Amino acid sequence: MNDSMFFRGALEAILMVASEPVSSALLANSLGISEAETDSLLRALAHEYESGSTTPRGFTLREVGGGWRFYSHPRYADLVGNFVTAGQSNKLSVQALETLAVIAYRQPVTRAQIAAIRGVEVDSVVRTLQTRGLVEQVGTTAATGAGLYGTTDYFLERMGMNSLAELAPLAPYLPENEDLEDVEKEIR
Repeated sequence: MNDSMFFRGALEAILMVASEPVSSALLANSLGISEAETDSLLRALAHEYESGSTTPRGFTLREVGGGWRFYSHPRYADLVGNFVTAGQSNKLSVQALETLAVIAYRQPVTRAQIAAIRGVEVDSVVRTLQTRGLVEQVGTTAATGAGLYGTTDYFLERMGMNSLAELAPLAPYLPENEDLEDVEKEIR
């Protein structure tokens, strides 16, 4: 096996396990070859996958977000979507809707603050909302390092809104931050 074939295989192996785009520089460093050579190999692989010179591929190699990553081929989007959502309901549970409302109105908000408002543990519900792309961690608190959560652009899209300013005026009915801090201390 020549060096080029080895490095192509190594790039595929590394990118197969990457959960986010990987820069050419990091890949080059990992392989111990120049960034220019790495970039050339990546572009050749991407072209090979896209051209389907041997067999049509179910994936593409794309340069996005400052790096390279494998993605499912757009021609299979419906099938992949069906597979990913098989057995999942598109509807959110009452608990998830309540948690989502708290996050939308109080963001950025910690899990402990959400739990204080809802009166129940919310870790699994927040994870579900993250998995569905409706909320994300937007920072951490300076005092405790606890994660702060907020809604995503996908949330706005699904709700048919352009901004959070379009939310119904519910905030006056929620507790003030000082009240949440007192309850949060009691939970710990």
